[in-house]
Amino acid sequence: MHRHFTDQRHEALRLRVRDFAEREVRPRIAEMEASRTVCRDLSRLIARQGWIGVTVHRAYGGMGAGHVAKTLIIEELSRVSAAMGAMVQASQLGVAKIIHFGNEEQKKTWLPAIASGDCLPTIAVTEPHSGGHVLGMTSTAVRDGDDYLLNGRKTYVGNSHVGDLHGVVVRTGEGSKGLSAFLVESSAPGFRIGPQRPAMGLHGFSFGELFFDNCRVPAANLLGREGDGLSVAYSSSVLYGRPNLTAVSLGIHQAVLDETTKFCADRQRYGKPLADLGNIKLKLGRIQSRLLLARLAAYHAVHLLDQGLPCDAELMNAKLVNVESALESARDAMEIHAACGLFTDRPIERFLRDAHHIFAPAGTSDIQLLRLGELALGRARGEWSSRLAEQLRLAPSEWPDEDEAGEGPPPTVPGQRTGSSRQRSWFARLR
Repeated sequence: MHRHFTDQRHEALRLRVRDFAEREVRPRIAEMEASRTVCRDLSRLIARQGWIGVTVHRAYGGMGAGHVAKTLIIEELSRVSAAMGAMVQASQLGVAKIIHFGNEEQKKTWLPAIASGDCLPTIAVTEPHSGGHVLGMTSTAVRDGDDYLLNGRKTYVGNSHVGDLHGVVVRTGEGSKGLSAFLVESSAPGFRIGPQRPAMGLHGFSFGELFFDNCRVPAANLLGREGDGLSVAYSSSVLYGRPNLTAVSLGIHQAVLDETTKFCADRQRYGKPLADLGNIKLKLGRIQSRLLLARLAAYHAVHLLDQGLPCDAELMNAKLVNVESALESARDAMEIHAACGLFTDRPIERFLRDAHHIFAPAGTSDIQLLRLGELALGRARGEWSSRLAEQLRLAPSEWPDEDEAGEGPPPTVPGQRTGSSRQRSWFARLR
């Protein structure tokens, strides 16, 4: 179904990511599952492919390929390893804050490094006692000369243990206008990372705690203005978090179908393949149907995002549909596998564990339903996709056609740093 929203360039990119995932990621899964700790080397290897910069303008060394391209990258990685798909999706939240709220100097400093894989960004909003209630946070930043002093604690930070640049939202005042966002380097004095805690799934990915104890951050690292923190947090979650997690769920869902159909074809019952049983076909049919609908919702939403069209509702719905349907299909697959699915020599139990990790971030299913209900009642709280439409729209000149890929420099804006020749010719590597 994605073919309605992708072209030849997208599908060439898909094949490249799929080949990389099979060649470089799959052989490491057993080790990641056994150690249950962050896989730093593989995270860096993926970043060096340039995929973290998929939505970064080519003038800053990125791919300039947009959100549909980003979705298929995350989906293909997640088909093999949801942990590595999650690593890419979490990095994209860190990219968003700089693209939409960074000044020119911040963009010139950080976006080329992100696009080349030399810098992995994160975003840190959630706190232990406030959870998803952003306005309930208590971490603070106080101006001290040319710096700010940050104090507090953040939790469930994606890429906590591999991140180089953390986008941290803290309090600089009272109320909704009292939140501000800062770029905090992992080497900043007064900054430390908590120990990684073993989790149910996504083994190889880290989502831990960050601590700030009079952490000194230059005032030049303020994103936007004081008071923009709520906008940084909400827009990143709505426009990047929801579609990114949708893509992870979609990759898991496809893997569930692939593994289960293979199992049913190979497994014998009553002298025939398990797939010949009517009740098994019905379960497979439900999985296939859910997947078709989930993929349509996912690609339609990000297609609208690339067009710069209002799509907050579609992004919410895509996350809701994909998370819930992936969980339902994983449970159906476990029933088909029966006792075989309980052992780790088959990946089906990993898919179910990993799928549960996508439920809460960027809003649980209840949150998505609540917002969709408000929309139905005419009480929607505004469209982030409308507010940032011009920045979200994928200009035709950004993503090169096959005939001109890699020939000459990308379009530049006065004062902007251009990417390396390796980054500029990214499409040439697909051929």
